[in-house]
Amino acid sequence: MSQLRTRIDLAAIAHNTRAVAAHIGEDVRLMAVVKADGYNHGAVEVARVMAAHGAQAVGVATIAEALSLRTAGIDAPVLAWLWDATDTALVAEALKNGIELGVPSLKHLRVLAEQDRPARICLKVETGMHRSGIDRHAWREAFMLAGSAKHLEVTGLFTHFACADDPESAATDEQLAEFRDAIAQAHALGLNVPINHAANSPATLSRRDTHFDQVRVGLALYGLNPLRSEPGIELRPALSWEAEVTVVKPLQPGDAVSYGHTFTADRAGYTAVIPAGYADGVPRAAQGQLEVTIGGRRYAQIGRVCMDQIVVDLGDTPHGVAAGDTAVIMGVGGMSLDELAERLHTINYEIACLPKGRTVRQYVNG
Repeated sequence: MSQLRTRIDLAAIAHNTRAVAAHIGEDVRLMAVVKADGYNHGAVEVARVMAAHGAQAVGVATIAEALSLRTAGIDAPVLAWLWDATDTALVAEALKNGIELGVPSLKHLRVLAEQDRPARICLKVETGMHRSGIDRHAWREAFMLAGSAKHLEVTGLFTHFACADDPESAATDEQLAEFRDAIAQAHALGLNVPINHAANSPATLSRRDTHFDQVRVGLALYGLNPLRSEPGIELRPALSWEAEVTVVKPLQPGDAVSYGHTFTADRAGYTAVIPAGYADGVPRAAQGQLEVTIGGRRYAQIGRVCMDQIVVDLGDTPHGVAAGDTAVIMGVGGMSLDELAERLHTINYEIACLPKGRTVRQYVNG
């Protein structure tokens, strides 16, 4: 067994998928977003579970991610929306494997229109995120070009919300109005757009008026809350990051710990060494913010975070902690990803992506 591992509970993934599917109802399709290797949970494994428990389609960022799903035997509809329009060989490979392409600009659309290979495409329209998407002034040209290219099958339009984690944000209302206008313009030009989607996890959970024909849900399927308030459905976190204690050591008053001696003991006590460092995803900035759970008890991390190790303060007794014991760095059974995110002034999305390096992934069911 590896000294450092993430445990992924596939039963929790299944529960969350069913919960989201029930929330949106039978008339709305669920696209499960598994980009970034399934938010660091393992794209192939979670995609299989999500597809078996209510997801009708899968979304990824890159063509490479989409192709890896196909290679693993996943035959559900897959949408990829981040691709290089000049890499014609990769685009051809995507189309050969039945990958639907999100079209983020007029340039991308022209590339697809100029070649004669059949392609399923979804046009991304800019509504206020100002990141990628066909700008309003180019909507008419894009809709007419897409409609005139007989080898292109337009599945619909999509966009992305900038502020949906705040259900009261006026920005979401403004983007929603823009998206409805884009759909209306497409219809007026005779372009069939049967499956339109805008809602990410926060919008899916908090605003039914954003659901349209399909929702794109990522974070919530992994059991993490995408909102600043309660999510309204039961979400079960799936990830825990664990390590085996390598050393338990006594500490005397005046002993200093780790690089730079930034921590000095003011009493006698004990420490435990955990084999995880910044090379494995523990942020160096987490010094003094992280608490590691061993045997159901939380212990403060002390001293500098090293490349391969961290040290935790066991207190004035070792509490029975010994080498080989399981230490939960974060996640199920330990400090939650939300709590760590708050302490590090970031978001739970980023925290889920931390485990890397020598971390080995393991799957459990419940």
